[in-house]
Amino acid sequence: MLSKLNQVQRDAVTYLDGPLLVLAGAGSGKTRVITHKIAYLIEQCGYEPRNIAAITFTNKAANEMRERVGDLLKNTHTKGNAKGLIISTFHSLGMNILRAEAKLLGYKPQFSIFDSSDTWKIFSELTNSGDKQEIRDLQTQISNWKSAFVSPEQAAEAAENDEAKVHARIYARYQETLRAYQAVDFDDLIHLPVVLFKQHPEALLRWQLKLRYLLVDEYQDTNDCQYQMIKLMADMRGALTVVGDDDQSIYAWRGASIANLHNLRDDYPKLKVIKLEQNYRSSQRILKVANHLINHNTKVFEKKLWSDHGIGDPIRIYAARDDEHEAESVVMKLMAHKFEHRTRFADYAILYRSNHLSRAFEEQLRAQRVPYTVSGGTSFFDRAEIKDITAYLRLIANLDDDPAFIRAITTPKRGIGNTTLEKLGSYAGSRQISLFEAAFEPHVQHELQPRQHEELMLFCNFINRIQDRADKDPCGELLDELLRAINYETWLYDSHESRQAESKWKNVEDFIGWLKRKAEADEKSLIAMVQTIALINMLEGKDQEPDAVSLSTLHAAKGLEFPHVFIIGAEEEILPFRDSDEKQIEEERRLMYVGITRAERSLQISYCNRRKRGKDWMACEPSRFIEEMPEGELVYAGGHADAVPVVSKDEGMDKLARLKAMLNKPVAG
Repeated sequence: MLSKLNQVQRDAVTYLDGPLLVLAGAGSGKTRVITHKIAYLIEQCGYEPRNIAAITFTNKAANEMRERVGDLLKNTHTKGNAKGLIISTFHSLGMNILRAEAKLLGYKPQFSIFDSSDTWKIFSELTNSGDKQEIRDLQTQISNWKSAFVSPEQAAEAAENDEAKVHARIYARYQETLRAYQAVDFDDLIHLPVVLFKQHPEALLRWQLKLRYLLVDEYQDTNDCQYQMIKLMADMRGALTVVGDDDQSIYAWRGASIANLHNLRDDYPKLKVIKLEQNYRSSQRILKVANHLINHNTKVFEKKLWSDHGIGDPIRIYAARDDEHEAESVVMKLMAHKFEHRTRFADYAILYRSNHLSRAFEEQLRAQRVPYTVSGGTSFFDRAEIKDITAYLRLIANLDDDPAFIRAITTPKRGIGNTTLEKLGSYAGSRQISLFEAAFEPHVQHELQPRQHEELMLFCNFINRIQDRADKDPCGELLDELLRAINYETWLYDSHESRQAESKWKNVEDFIGWLKRKAEADEKSLIAMVQTIALINMLEGKDQEPDAVSLSTLHAAKGLEFPHVFIIGAEEEILPFRDSDEKQIEEERRLMYVGITRAERSLQISYCNRRKRGKDWMACEPSRFIEEMPEGELVYAGGHADAVPVVSKDEGMDKLARLKAMLNKPVAG
């Protein structure tokens, strides 16, 4: 099992004498180490799969890990039996802990989990504001308070100005509202298990005995909350392996703390540190540039990536006249390179610091008919109007789905506001029943005004009627009836300006049309179709990567790799981001380092000499990070002062002859 690992990877897998920190450089095989260690614990060390937990940050990473562990165990006498093994995200593990221990915290086990659009709705009602930025700031502030274990009372005490006082008051009201709905938000999935473990030692002991070995991926991305959760569960036994890279810590803005890597030494004096420095991804030249750049940061752990993938192409630095010229030249180079090297579109990535920079590139790619995907864009199924309709369908399929109930009963508005919902929520909480069930209880009728109660009954009886037919009647018929009954189209035009309403209604029609076609083709009822919607990733073909150029922010590209990478907009005020202080400059430098280490074979970094801001042209300065790269590995092109012709005349003629020969060559297949 260990024969395919290098010596350092083997050391990391077999070390079991105490807590271990694996400092894993970009492309150094960290997932391989974690998956082999899980298999080693089960195969060689007698651990039961159910006593091991591997924790990561994304579902994608968890799924990949699960698959790889299954493959490793397939050829052993356990015959792939990893039954009970926990490989999950932090949030997923937190949810399982809360479901098991809900009663101790006064929740029902089937509490609801609110996503950001559910919480957005609560915030906009609590603030009585339509200002999106204000609500976004508030969400971030409260999220940071929860991660740092600041209660609403502490936030109010620490408030130094009126704005902070208002935020603390809204925080308190927000928590009360969640409680009344028997709901938790995303942050609570980490925050509440820590509260639980601190207040109920017997629950902590249960989980320490259950999870006897912990492995944590991307440890540099943990926030204070996640750090405490791990520390409590690992206890002083130190049956713990954490894998991380301080050079790839790029999430301080969402509470991640690079200090968590360094704190391990204080928490575990016997901590063993193993460095993975051999990179299996990039050419030597790319790594030399990355190492040279990141050495400008203050370091606690020294490490230097190396590879035996050959020297590789020089790194091209390209100066464009302006943003339009930058997009044009990058797309032309990409297409010429693809044609010459017979590569796939999926071999290329265009990476940038901020989302707004993608626009010019999208226009160019569309104009040249080049397929592309934008990571971090809004998925069709995440659009508000689609989630509105889905809420009705979720509720019809499962009357206990409280978030769906709240979204459906308030969209379109039907005279049922916060006060009604809070009374309903608080009664449902006390009786440990769903909001829908609570609506039919005699007690609720006495609590509500006659008009509110009438509206509530009208809605619930309508849902019941549709549900009774959802398994029998044709799906298309029911969907049309549902849309007519809730009068969604009229509501869209009443509450949005007409162009926006038109585009939203078109999305709803597309969605309903797709549901009808699919239901007919698969002969599925409305109830069965709702379960299909739950497998939305498969609908979007995410299991089959399209052959398309990837456009992505540097943050979203972390963990990915591409043979050929273009980093664009490498200018002061963009990368590094404007107004960055010394600490933030180090994080911006790590972001550039992450971008560089995505590239396997070729890398071009470009910037503009001027860029349009509104109606004015602004002169741009190349990013200081370009100066921090080793001069000898770079080739300058475009309007840069040091630009040299990239190819001589003879080389150009040779290249042209090769291209002509390729054009005349018959295509296989």
